[in-house]
Amino acid sequence: MRHTAVTSILALSLSAGAALAEGEVNLYSSRHYDTDERLYSDFEAQTGITINRIEGNADELIARMESEGANSPADVLLTVDTSRLTRAKEAGVLQAIDSELLEARVPAYLQDDDNQWFGFSQRSRIIFYDKNDVENPPATYADLAKPEYEGLVCIRSSTNAYMQTLLAAIVEHEGEEAARDWAQAVKDNFARDPQGGDTDQLRGIVSGECDIAVSNTYYFARAIRTDVSGLSDSLDSIGWVFPDQNGNGAHMNLSGGGVAVNAPNRENAIKFLEYLTSDQAQQYFSAGNDEYPAVPGVAISPSVAELGFFKPDSVDLSAVAGNIPTAQKIFNQVGWE
Repeated sequence: MRHTAVTSILALSLSAGAALAEGEVNLYSSRHYDTDERLYSDFEAQTGITINRIEGNADELIARMESEGANSPADVLLTVDTSRLTRAKEAGVLQAIDSELLEARVPAYLQDDDNQWFGFSQRSRIIFYDKNDVENPPATYADLAKPEYEGLVCIRSSTNAYMQTLLAAIVEHEGEEAARDWAQAVKDNFARDPQGGDTDQLRGIVSGECDIAVSNTYYFARAIRTDVSGLSDSLDSIGWVFPDQNGNGAHMNLSGGGVAVNAPNRENAIKFLEYLTSDQAQQYFSAGNDEYPAVPGVAISPSVAELGFFKPDSVDLSAVAGNIPTAQKIFNQVGWE
């Protein structure tokens, strides 16, 4: 009943917006996916609110908002990963908002404790392996540190936001000392120095440079749905494991956003964030970019469903965000480049 009621509130809100056809919303986004165009055009059609976009690197957009100060035209910041959302909050470029709809639609663990940001889509950071060479793949993140996998692991650099958040989650679950031991042991298992993006880690399995890789799910799901050079033709040889299914669950990366601290169109900004929690928008996130919806109960796309069902880690991401400086310190201490 609650889901139906909240959906009705959302429909009513969008309908009212369309009747008013009130103005615009200025979006600063570091999401670089062409498929997001459908999100914007449908919001405009439903509300009559025009979206003006500025796209760029997350750190550049945050710095721009800081430098613009009270004169910033930004209404909404959209970006990828908890670490960057936290960076925006710490930079003072977001504001707390009160939205009954956002509170009801987005699970509490995918929200900032101070309501400065909300998650709208997810990716799981999991383990992939060469089915021809790895008989017993790692079943947990901790297993990646086992000596039996020495020289087999391809993984991202310590400057990567996904890796910072993963290690920050390990700090939250296991403590700083255990996280440091894990980072040192995984570094000792590197097949090569960290290089490239997540797709490059998966291509490392295809090329034989490594037998085990860590990547977000949507990079692999994308290769199922559409042709990805150097990967799609070899998917049959790659297996995957959702780690920690008998424990905390698989780590989740977040894509989310918040309202800019000096938003000149604050009400429209909140309407846009609320729209992103609609079933329609949530399905676009999955169908268009192979992500998992943040809102429970929304159907996932076939490419994502092919990876199977799993238990996600429901750790509070605000708590994880607080551990990111510690994670970076650990990476530096163990010499993880």
